[in-house]
Formats: sequence, structure tokens, C-alpha cells
Amino acid sequence: MIMACIQSFVVILPYYSKYQGTRDFAKEQMAIREKAFSIITEVFKRHGATALDTPAFELRETLMGKYGEDSKLIYDLADQGGELCSLRYDLTVPFARYVAMNGLTSFRRYQIAKVYRRDNPSKGRYREFYQCDFDIAGQYEEMGPDFEIIKILTELLDELDIGDYEVKLNHRKLLDGMLEICGVPPEKFRSICSSIDKLDKQTFEQVKKEMVEEKGLNSETADRIGSFVKERGPPKELLSRLKQKGSSFLDNASSKCALDDLEILFEALQNSKCINKVVFDLSLARGLDYYTGVIFEAVGTMQVGSIAAGGRYDNLIGMFGTKQVPAVGVSLGIERVFTMMEQLQKDRNQTARPTETQVLLSILGDKRKLCLAAELVSELWNARLKAEYVVSTRFSKHIDRARESRIPWMVLVGDKEMEKGIVKIKNIETTIEEEVPRTMFVEELRQRLNP
Repeated sequence: MIMACIQSFVVILPYYSKYQGTRDFAKEQMAIREKAFSIITEVFKRHGATALDTPAFELRETLMGKYGEDSKLIYDLADQGGELCSLRYDLTVPFARYVAMNGLTSFRRYQIAKVYRRDNPSKGRYREFYQCDFDIAGQYEEMGPDFEIIKILTELLDELDIGDYEVKLNHRKLLDGMLEICGVPPEKFRSICSSIDKLDKQTFEQVKKEMVEEKGLNSETADRIGSFVKERGPPKELLSRLKQKGSSFLDNASSKCALDDLEILFEALQNSKCINKVVFDLSLARGLDYYTGVIFEAVGTMQVGSIAAGGRYDNLIGMFGTKQVPAVGVSLGIERVFTMMEQLQKDRNQTARPTETQVLLSILGDKRKLCLAAELVSELWNARLKAEYVVSTRFSKHIDRARESRIPWMVLVGDKEMEKGIVKIKNIETTIEEEVPRTMFVEELRQRLNP
């Protein structure tokens, strides 16, 4: 009878779960994330970019036909009886649409926003994630924007402090020339590039099987491709080999143009002291259809896959308007960078501060002291100091709050302090307390926080 009564009061709570491929971020994770966004934004602004925001969804026709085989990963929204829309797959196509719609011929922009892909979730791979993009659109000196975009990428990865990385680099026209030399029909170029793009995850034999059995290449042509895509090395060294007398690349107009571009680019990267981060890799293909020139991809040493990628796309903006505006850009996948930053903090036995609070105002008393807390903490806030407050008779509650949140300073106020017209300022790290006049405590804190 008793058990029956108890069971009648048991409340079954509903079970909720996240959609696969998405994440919740707790306070410590958000602190790392906000630090990363701050570094990224500072680097982007250093290079003269202005911010842009675009809708999370676009007309379906805007997105279709831009991503090659990856188009199947686009999230389509349910038809509400109007225009057919899809969630954005990346930030590049919406940027191109914006430039064309507004008749722009020159624009440096950065954008940090979420994108959506119907991908298979795995470590570092999500269905909803942030991308951080920087693009330069317009006519400039030859290879100038391409150089700057790669320099920006190395600055980002250096300043985010994610450990060792390399930037793999290739040229779409070099790939096209290579495929032509190997005997691939032009209509199969993009399809074969999508296969080559899988070489970072699959063996050549697996990729060859796909090219022969699924895409109709003969085995000899696939083997010729294999002999080229194994080439990788220091940029200027490999470029020199590819330009040697008798090289088949020099007899092909497309690949010859690409090699000339890369010669200019590598000289600029060498002079900017970042060429040591770059690897010239003929297996890099980048599966997206809109690339037309230099392509690149950054990978770290922590096995989370690509952490950034980009390239030149001279024809994409013209698809949405009457003007062809050349452009080049980079996209940083913050989720993988964030995973690397988290792991490095663990390896270094570091933890992120969840807040930036500088001062904890500790009112030693009961709830009747709220008015005093409101008066004093408002003085701190009005002085633009980052402050929190606690009202409690238990001193342990105050000190625990300061230590858990790693707040460096406390202001202690009890009945004795009020009678004497003072407050106590306590340094949490040294545990030293000092009495200061009530009227001077804000200025005293300012001096300690900004010595």
C-alpha cells in the first residue's frame, strides 16, 4: 500500500536529446570559443575587411549547381507554399550572390556565421557549425589577393596557437592540365577532381576503383593520374621540377598558366616569411565546382581533418549578375579549431576562465543588505569594471565563489566596515587584505587592475 502511494507521486521526466551532429557549449567551452572569435576578428580587421551578414537560408536555385557532388549535403526546407529554400551550405555562395545583387566590383569582407550540411557526424565533423570567412573580390595586381589570403590563413593559425599545421596548395588549372595530359575527357574533369579530393582519406587504389568503376575511366588513364598526384613537397623546389625542360606541363596551355601564377605566388610567400608553412601538393583537388585558380587546405597534426580551406573563384559572382568579378577567399572551420584548442589546454593542464569578472563584491549579511550591494556594485559597473556580487552571512560562500570563478579581487563589506566607513580589498592569489575608505574603493581597484 505504501509503495503504491509512493509510485503514484513519481514523476516521469521527459527525455530530450540533441539532433545528431550538433553541440551544446558550456561556460568553459564558450570562453575558449569567444577567445577564438576575438582573435579571428582582429586578424580579419587588420587586413581591411568589413563585416557582412547574410540570411541562414537562400533560394534553393541560388545554391544548386555550385558544390559538385556535395550538393546532396544541402538541407532543403519544407515547402511552405511559396519559394523553395535551403539552409546555406557555406558563406561563399551567399557572398557572391550579395556582390552581384548590389552591383559591387570591389569588396573585402569577413563573415562569421553558422552553416549547415547533411553530413555523417564524426570527430570534428558536424551538421551545424561556424565558418569564419575572408574574401577579396575585384581586380587587383596579379596573384596579390591570393598571396594575402594565404598570409591571413597563416596568421590566423599562428595566433590561435593550435600547434603544428601545414597549408597544402595546388592550382585548379594545373589539375585541369594534368587531367588533359592523362587523357581525361573535359566533361569528366570536375567529377574526377571529386575523386582525387578523397586521397587524404583513401588510398589511391580505392580512388582508382571509383574512377574506373563508377566514373568510366580506363585503368591506364587512372594510373597516369596516380603518377602525378603523388608529387608533393616544398613549393619552390617542386615548382622548379615541374618547369624543367621537357616537362609535359609546359606543353599544356592550362598547366603552363598555372605554373606562371604559382611562381609569382611562391616568391611573395617567401618574402613574407610564411612559405615554410606551405606544401605544394598535386593531390589537392577541392571538390567544389566553383574554384578556378589557386586552391589550398590547412591541416593540423592532431588528426581532426581539414581546419581551413579556400581558393580562387573568378566565375561564381558572374552567375548571379551581368558582371564577372574575380574573387578569392578562405574559410576557417572553427569547430575543428575549437577541438584542437580544447585538447591543447588539457595537454597543458590549463582551464579557461568562464568569466572575465575582475571583482567580487562580498556583502556579509542577510537579504536586507541587498540595497547596499546594489549601491556599491553599481559604482563598480558605472566605472566599467567587470563585477559580480554576493549577499550572504556565510564567508565560505563568498570565498568559494571567487575561487571557483577565478576572480582576482574581492571587496569585503560587513557591519564593522560600514561603521568605520571603509571596505576591505582582498587579493585572492596572495590573500592580502587592505582597508581603504569607502569613498575611494573604486579608484583603488582601478589602480590595482591597471598598475
